[in-house]
Amino acid sequence: MSRTTFDQLLEAGCHFGHLKRKWNPAMAPYIFMERNGIHIIDLHKTVVKIDEAAEFMKQTARAGRRVLFVATKKQAKQVVAEKATSINMPYVTERWPGGMLTNFPTIRKAVKKMANIDKLMTDGTYANLSKREVLQISRQRAKLEKNLGSIADLNRLPAALFVVDVMKEHIAVKEAHRLGIPVIGIVDTNSDPDSVDFVIPANDDASSSIEAILTACCAAFNEGVEERKAEKADENAAAQQNEEETAPTRTSRRRTTRARIEKKAEDAPIAEEQAPVAEGEEEAPAAE
Repeated sequence: MSRTTFDQLLEAGCHFGHLKRKWNPAMAPYIFMERNGIHIIDLHKTVVKIDEAAEFMKQTARAGRRVLFVATKKQAKQVVAEKATSINMPYVTERWPGGMLTNFPTIRKAVKKMANIDKLMTDGTYANLSKREVLQISRQRAKLEKNLGSIADLNRLPAALFVVDVMKEHIAVKEAHRLGIPVIGIVDTNSDPDSVDFVIPANDDASSSIEAILTACCAAFNEGVEERKAEKADENAAAQQNEEETAPTRTSRRRTTRARIEKKAEDAPIAEEQAPVAEGEEEAPAAE
């Protein structure tokens, strides 16, 4: 069963593309028609592509990996932040920090710096600083929180990127390609679909369109998380049952081994208290 329907996407406005003069010829397979100088996207193909992307996200979640959401355009910021937060995934809705993926250790240092500032606030160090120093540190902390607060839990490179506008986020897409990270992208008629691994042809300017697609993909991600939890629970239960079944066997083996040791001890000859008298020697008389 499809995760979305033609009617749902139609109602969300996913079919509206850009003006014909702004189109990218590589998007021709996903364009249904032209109306009033505007390209109309084939939503039947969009439904199929959403299912493919959602299945990939589900498998990523089952593997325990993370997906980084990227959307810095005004129409998508709030929607992406809400959807990514609902599944506890990192996201970037402010300016994309150049080298975030290709120079990931430096980004992690900046995140650690933010944590160090938080530590200063709690251990009483602020009391020894001047008002100007406190103000400067607070401003620095606010700037770091704005740009990197949403990726504070991203301790390693993500398994995939979900990009809302691949044309606007071309730097993020290029960095992902350089590192071999798969990219899921909402691609409008003015963008190049060849730069994306999982193409979702749809309107990337309307909030309703973005929300409809993200809802389906995030629901699939949640399914993967639940399946992973169920698999772990089954593994733990099987391990516990196996341990309970083998416990009596180990106990019986210990008893058998102990019985053998005791039997050998009983059958062993008892050593004489005195050494035997050699042949031809008389036993020494007892002292008077």
